[in-house]
Amino acid sequence: MLDGLPAEDRLRGPEVAATVSQVAALPAIRDWANAQFRAIVEAGGATVLDGRDIGTAVFPDAPLKIFLTASPEVRAGRRLLQGGKPITPDDLTREAQVLTARDSADATRAVAPLRRAPNAVVVDTTELTLAGQVDRIVALAREIWLP
Repeated sequence: MLDGLPAEDRLRGPEVAATVSQVAALPAIRDWANAQFRAIVEAGGATVLDGRDIGTAVFPDAPLKIFLTASPEVRAGRRLLQGGKPITPDDLTREAQVLTARDSADATRAVAPLRRAPNAVVVDTTELTLAGQVDRIVALAREIWLP
């Protein structure tokens, strides 16, 4: 939410996508954001967060870390569907290239690079529906907290 209104379209738009990796690499921004995340968790107990360095830099001692993957084409299709517009093959190819470039930039940045935590569970979502993804993640959480 931004000023009380849904902000998903703005957060996932091309302007943000074009600069998010550069901004995310700024140590002062990361320090501020990480402090906010930690304060939220400390205030509320169990929390679900997603991000490219949550399990490695923000909460390296989290009891459950999940590293989601999917093919670039599937990720691109999902991203384009969020926009609610018809998807052309050219759009799909272009978005897959954008996502792959961002992955590369994030994996090679000096500050909190994108990488899988050694104890993270890899969940390939390429063939999973959203409901299937949720079911898998909930099952993993139950294994830890409800043995």
